[in-house]
Amino acid sequence: MTQSNDSLPDPATLTTRGLAPTGQGRILLIACGALAHEILALKRANGWDHMDLHCLPAKLHLYPERITEEVEKAVARYRDAYARIFVVYADCGTGGQLQAKCQNLGVEMVAGPHCYAFFEGVDRFAEHDDEITAFYLTDFLVRQFDAFVWKPMGLDRHPELRDVIFGNYTKLVYQAQTDDAALRARAEECAQRLGLDYEYRFTGYGDLHTALAEQAAKS
Repeated sequence: MTQSNDSLPDPATLTTRGLAPTGQGRILLIACGALAHEILALKRANGWDHMDLHCLPAKLHLYPERITEEVEKAVARYRDAYARIFVVYADCGTGGQLQAKCQNLGVEMVAGPHCYAFFEGVDRFAEHDDEITAFYLTDFLVRQFDAFVWKPMGLDRHPELRDVIFGNYTKLVYQAQTDDAALRARAEECAQRLGLDYEYRFTGYGDLHTALAEQAAKS
């Protein structure tokens, strides 16, 4: 049996509950719910039926200090059921704690500081040394802008906070994984709401594809 997720949960469910693994693959991918669409698309496109996906709630990114603990729990829960586990998180604000924990647990993880870097390609992203004032969105974050940005920052209740929070930003960069006109329009609207210039940058899956392909080939 392989993982069947054609009816993928909506972004709100991926944000709050994540995605449980199904199937009997040999490799388990433990990932952020924000990456579910992209990982499942890559699995289908490449026939990686020996890889199952377990997503933790994407809302953990609002509390990065909890990511390491939740990844550790997931590894302990599923280790005996799989020949190998690969963690599809970058550092994601854990200050190196996730990498240290993965090394201690003997599992590999995606390289890079965050998903913005590996979507664009870690080396290419590092070349943007002039983008310290850029605010990034991915496909998932465009879809979940209100849940991840607007409401948690209190802008729905206190719009006057916008200039306080984003006063030092100059532009919003939409790193698009898919070519979707509706998402492009929504991302531009997000930039307008934040009072920032808008830049569209099609990245595709970047280093995420490379990392998963390497893992798939090891089996």
